[in-house]
Amino acid sequence: MAGQAVRIVAVGDAPDQPLSPIIAGWGAAARFAARLHTSFDSVRPLWLRLEATGLCTGHQGLAWVEGIANRLMPKSAELLVVEVNDAATGAPVMLLPLMRRRAMGHFVIEWLSCGVCDYSAPLLADARPWTTQSADAAWAAVRAVLPPTDRFHIAGIPREIHGVANPLALLSQARDSIQIASSLALSGDPETLIKRICKSSFAKNFHKHCRRFEQMGKLDLVEAETPDMVEAHFATLLELRLNRFRELGRFDLLTQAPIVEFYRNAALQGLSDGSVRLFGLRVGEAYLAVMYVLVMKGTLHALLLGIDHDAVANASPGLTTMGKLMMWGVAQGLDCFDLSVGSQGYKQHIGASSAVLAELCEAVTLRGRGSTTFIQLRGKTELFVRSKPGLYKAVQGVMRRFRRLKN
Repeated sequence: MAGQAVRIVAVGDAPDQPLSPIIAGWGAAARFAARLHTSFDSVRPLWLRLEATGLCTGHQGLAWVEGIANRLMPKSAELLVVEVNDAATGAPVMLLPLMRRRAMGHFVIEWLSCGVCDYSAPLLADARPWTTQSADAAWAAVRAVLPPTDRFHIAGIPREIHGVANPLALLSQARDSIQIASSLALSGDPETLIKRICKSSFAKNFHKHCRRFEQMGKLDLVEAETPDMVEAHFATLLELRLNRFRELGRFDLLTQAPIVEFYRNAALQGLSDGSVRLFGLRVGEAYLAVMYVLVMKGTLHALLLGIDHDAVANASPGLTTMGKLMMWGVAQGLDCFDLSVGSQGYKQHIGASSAVLAELCEAVTLRGRGSTTFIQLRGKTELFVRSKPGLYKAVQGVMRRFRRLKN
């Protein structure tokens, strides 16, 4: 059954005229109306329409988000999809997929992510400009239809969605996070792309590595185009990635069976529309690397990479795969290669531009204040550690040794 909730409140300048479903806005009355959906059934047609004609990242595709809710959301958590409309015309403005869960004796409302959604970005109906005032007004409408909570925590908020300001990033309560996202703009001739958009050092190494791999046999970027190929590519990705992360002493979500099944199922579903793809870098019959990507709205989102680091001395299968994928992307008419979240050095080596992501961490009750304070303190501590290269390297070393002992 579809579930949805509609609440009625009075606007400040018309206390005797309750409006439905919600008219809200601090100093901007009657601008936005919000409706709460507690299942995908009631919001599916609108979601698919905004996905097709509006603005969103690959992480907000309905199949991807519904997979998170069905496979990864805690059983006790509540799905909260908020539909925001123009209060005057009723036209849709945006959709926000959220969830409410219990955390250490209190409730938190957060993005529907569960570790597999890099970006917290609403589906926007159009490219209308946003300001802090209008974003705050829309957020007031959203909060009015949400169930009670002790705190809000939304991380990974990009500043823009395809060139349009993300209203979540403009909120008065939003702050810079310690997370950084990187990307490259794609354009022009695929054969000259690497030389034109990447750093010269990367371009030089890319062509050198290609030559080294080609000495072993024919070098191909192979896309998984059938269910059997998806299964084979994914199995190779999993094996290569877990072996590499175990060797480095790094944690990986792919050690968790539900996460593995989520990604495998999403890849199989993605065959129908090309929204999820798997590519393998192959020399002869041997796979050197496999990459898992999302494709939406002209953007290729790089998500997971597994590499055979020891295949060829002084050559990088991972960076070679990324270069080949950029060439493939521009040949397909894509205009952005998203390298996702993280400040790994290889992204700077390629020549990607970076942007700081925003975060919303807000206590509503005294009970939620402790967790909010802890999260903020943890962020400040991590930022301090990252600002001291020697200390950061030492901490990473300790964590890696600890994980190796656990394995």
